[in-house]
Amino acid sequence: MAKDAKPAEEGAEAPPKKSKKLLIIILAVVLLVVLGGGAAFMLLKKGDHAEDDEETAEETAKPAKKKDKKKDKEAHPVFINLDAFTVNLVPETGDQYLQVALSLEVEDATAEPEIKTKMPKIRNNLTLLLSSKKASELLPKEGKEKLAEALKDEINSVIEPPVKNKKGAAEATEGPVKAVLFTSFIIQ
Repeated sequence: MAKDAKPAEEGAEAPPKKSKKLLIIILAVVLLVVLGGGAAFMLLKKGDHAEDDEETAEETAKPAKKKDKKKDKEAHPVFINLDAFTVNLVPETGDQYLQVALSLEVEDATAEPEIKTKMPKIRNNLTLLLSSKKASELLPKEGKEKLAEALKDEINSVIEPPVKNKKGAAEATEGPVKAVLFTSFIIQ
């Protein structure tokens, strides 16, 4: 009977080992199917978003033309630094000179190459304009503001020359330079 008891115990232990192996294999297959299905679902979902993005891009393309003007206003300006100018001022109380460094504010970077190609003429005209000023004109804040406006107009007239109307008078055109900023301003 002892022999009968041992085979019964061995027989009882053998089936659970097989079922554990079978259970582990089934769980592994189910896990792979779930993970594979989840990955496939995510990829398909990502593809749907790409198609939705294309559809929304097409839908927003029409209003984008209206928003372009707003984007232009909201767009960050581009600054172009010019080399410093040193000129003699019109004498009042002896020899005086002006040393000024400028930055040009333009709306977009496409104006920069055009400004660079016309830089010798721009520098010449600005030097002539600066050297025609008196120190007493430039010392007050209003004098500096008027000078900045005159410099802006001069640069824009070089880049986009004024158009003459039917009467022969020159009409000012708005050029790419929106403002002239002083980064250094020294009178001695």
